[in-house]
Amino acid sequence: MTSSGNRTTGSTTGTTGTTGTTGTTGTTGVTAGATGTTTIGNGITVGIGSLPHRDLDAGIRFALDATSIPTVPSLPKRSPAEGLIVQAMLGIEGVTVGQYGAISVDVNRIEPLAPVTTDLQHDAYAAVARFLELAAERHAVQPLDAVKWQIVGPVTLGGALLRAGVPVQDAYDVAVRAVRSHVQSLLDAVDVALPGVRQLVFIDEPDMVDLTDAHFPIAPDVAIDLVSGALAAIESRGLSGLHVCGDADWPTLMATGPQILSLPVGPSIVEAAGYLQQFLARGGIVAWGAVPTDGPISTTAERPWRELTQLWCELVERGCDHVLLRTQCIVTPECGLGVHSPSVAERVHRITAEVSRRVHDQATATRFVLGA
Repeated sequence: MTSSGNRTTGSTTGTTGTTGTTGTTGTTGVTAGATGTTTIGNGITVGIGSLPHRDLDAGIRFALDATSIPTVPSLPKRSPAEGLIVQAMLGIEGVTVGQYGAISVDVNRIEPLAPVTTDLQHDAYAAVARFLELAAERHAVQPLDAVKWQIVGPVTLGGALLRAGVPVQDAYDVAVRAVRSHVQSLLDAVDVALPGVRQLVFIDEPDMVDLTDAHFPIAPDVAIDLVSGALAAIESRGLSGLHVCGDADWPTLMATGPQILSLPVGPSIVEAAGYLQQFLARGGIVAWGAVPTDGPISTTAERPWRELTQLWCELVERGCDHVLLRTQCIVTPECGLGVHSPSVAERVHRITAEVSRRVHDQATATRFVLGA
């Protein structure tokens, strides 16, 4: 297992290559820069998690067009097998996935060192496979610069195995091995389908919102090592991201060493402004979940834009660099959209695009003023 405190990454983005710097909040080895002609930062958009489409092709075509960087979705309304937990458990010895995504775990057959397989022909990966087919067709005509995909992280997967009756040590050992194995297989699949296209890979860790709870099954330093190990599997071939959809202990999350931190717009990050500034200063990129996906859905960009800029003002007052907040910025929906309708998904992404445009205008103006 790899500790973030000792890990150095050397990912390059476009022609900019920086070596990660070890610090109290982890390591980051990426500077916001170009991937082909797409700048990773300046308010570009990516998707988060699930979409509500029941039709496979409709969902994939929407995903290809909805964001600056096309994002592989999961389509749980098409099939429950497309849930991220099901995808990650598929291929673990001792785990059986039924036709409709039902999971059965034979605890006696769980073996932490057993190989893990990734079956892209399984229904759980139907959206991944079809995305790669349609993206390859598009890439042949209009080259893509980058794609983004996500996979559940070892802390959340380990928790699911634990709840299924697997002993705690085995649960998390199996989880990190499974995630790393699936990551390598998916990186290979994308490279084959889309040669030369850069990959942004987000580790999705919803369980980490409860990391500091007294009853959480593992200590924060163990969680840091688990996630750091998963991120390290990405960074030789793509940009690593960590997504948590909710309030969390942000310094601990930054200590895992992601190159991109994906978090919802909200007040909880303000208390971690000092850590966030260190993250930005090392070249880290923040994917701001600026458009709410829970509760009343906005009809215009005004409220999401106001809340994002107000948060940035508070962060600047606490010491964050106003230029880095804008130039090392990705804009996303707050969370996945699988529980909504396709029309709501379209509206959320339209608003996300408008917030993105405003961020890009500010980032461009800032660079112009500074002579960058």
